[in-house]
Amino acid sequence: MPLSPLDIHNKEFARSFRGYAEDEVNEFLDQIIKDYEILIREKKELEDQIVTMTEQMNHYNNLEETLQKSIVVAQEAAEEVRRNSQKEAKLIVKEAEKNADRIVNEALAKARKVTIDIDELKKQSKVFRNRFKMLVEAQLDLLNTDDWESLLEYNRALTEVSESTLDREKALEHKDENLGAK
Repeated sequence: MPLSPLDIHNKEFARSFRGYAEDEVNEFLDQIIKDYEILIREKKELEDQIVTMTEQMNHYNNLEETLQKSIVVAQEAAEEVRRNSQKEAKLIVKEAEKNADRIVNEALAKARKVTIDIDELKKQSKVFRNRFKMLVEAQLDLLNTDDWESLLEYNRALTEVSESTLDREKALEHKDENLGAK
């Protein structure tokens, strides 16, 4: 066990003839005691500093370890976000492609329908044109016949037909009035 300043202070030496000067030995021992106390105090302070620094070092090591774990977690989270973003982007692209295909298909179907409708309208216009042409030609043929001359001679018969038509119209009006009154 190391000596303490008290051990040094209490140390008694045996007296001998022709020994050392007692005052000088006591002064030297007092000086040793003071220096030893200073060394012990400095040692204690250094030990306290070592404990404090060790605690700080442990704290910083724990902090460093926590930061490293946090960095790893952040990197993993960033990677997960990146993967999810890529998946979402792929899904959006697929959905957009599906919508584009659907729109293109609908447009093609409408174009086909319009083409069919146009062809049908062309056919109908040709049929109408031919019928109208035939009607006009038939009317022209009627105008070119000699029957018009004979119609002028039957002027009297036409007047009689007109009168009978007027009588018929009056009878219909009278009948309508009777029906409306009921």
